[in-house]
Amino acid sequence: MEIDPQQTVIDEGVPAEPVAERQVLGVPRTVLVMSGTHLINDVFGNIYAPLLPLFIPRLGLSLTAAGTIAAMIYVAGSVAQLIFGPLADRWRPKVLAVAGPIVAVTFMSLAGLATSQTMLAVILTVGCLGSAAFHPTAAAIVNRVGGARRGTSMSVHVTGGAMGNAIAPVLFAPYVQYFGLSWTPLLAIPALVLLGAILRHIPDVRLAHGQAPAGFKAIRPYASPLALLWSAVVIRTVVALGFSTFLPVLMTKRGMSVTEAGLAVGAYLAAGSIGGLTGGPFADRFGPRRVIAWSLVLSVPLLFAALIVPGPLALVLLTAGGFFLGSTLPVNITYAHAIAPVATGTVSSLMLGVAWGVGGLAVPVVGMVGDAVGLQPALLMLAFLPAVAALLTMRLPERASHAA
Repeated sequence: MEIDPQQTVIDEGVPAEPVAERQVLGVPRTVLVMSGTHLINDVFGNIYAPLLPLFIPRLGLSLTAAGTIAAMIYVAGSVAQLIFGPLADRWRPKVLAVAGPIVAVTFMSLAGLATSQTMLAVILTVGCLGSAAFHPTAAAIVNRVGGARRGTSMSVHVTGGAMGNAIAPVLFAPYVQYFGLSWTPLLAIPALVLLGAILRHIPDVRLAHGQAPAGFKAIRPYASPLALLWSAVVIRTVVALGFSTFLPVLMTKRGMSVTEAGLAVGAYLAAGSIGGLTGGPFADRFGPRRVIAWSLVLSVPLLFAALIVPGPLALVLLTAGGFFLGSTLPVNITYAHAIAPVATGTVSSLMLGVAWGVGGLAVPVVGMVGDAVGLQPALLMLAFLPAVAALLTMRLPERASHAA
């Protein structure tokens, strides 16, 4: 039985009367609700990298240890998504979408209280579990309600998270430099108040219905193209995580203060969020494969040049590279949903969670290379990888059709 994307399902796969969601700024209201939640969740999800220049001396971290902690939290969050994504397909996604951000904000805000490397890793890992519950569930809900404008809807949703990532260094670095690391828990209070106002508007949708296959069994027929796209996403993630983790360290080594480095990285991440907002509409019009491939190719010379050009021009090039790298994220997700128009929570967990977790495993390698030959050469090597992802993307079909 076909189910319209605007329907709200209220009991064991039985659709309720169709609900015509009010459109706000050209997308269903639920998309804006999820985007706002995504923003708050990801502000705290990115607390580690902006404060890394302070964690390193306080906890005695080497670059390798710093990268290892980053990998631990990325992998923990990704492995958990393999549980939460299929669970969202079979159960009540609203519960995961509500509880996840509350757990993430509460625990991530405690990072400044860490007195050892182990304590820091545990706090961040538990916070990542909340984020892992939210991400595939939210992406599946947005895909469910997006209708004919799934690309645009996903761009709006992903832009919320990207803006959260961009806000994090601008918020945390100056705050901690002024008040100290021990005061980070206070930042959770306004965030939880905002979540309380937003989360009640998340609809109680269902992602699966009837006896249709769910989970990994449902996506098995689409394994080959999904594997290609997933591989490209992993490579793109290696670059994104490597740059966002170690750019603050590189910039402080070049003489910037923690606040200045936070603002510079914030500009880079903000450019990526703007790129994400434009990527979906362009993919709706020109096709996802073309948008992904060209965006990846264009990011290579910009990121490379940003690392070797001195002065303000480096920031201009860095933000331009971030724009093109960020523009691929929402397109990757909607393209995966189009390739495999089933089990959207499971597909989301693969493209968001597992891809980010596997990509996170490379972060310690970047740190080890940075310890051995210097951080700048390590990031220069990283800047070439999007070209490899673009080559993989070109083997995919130009367009894939949603199952309406």
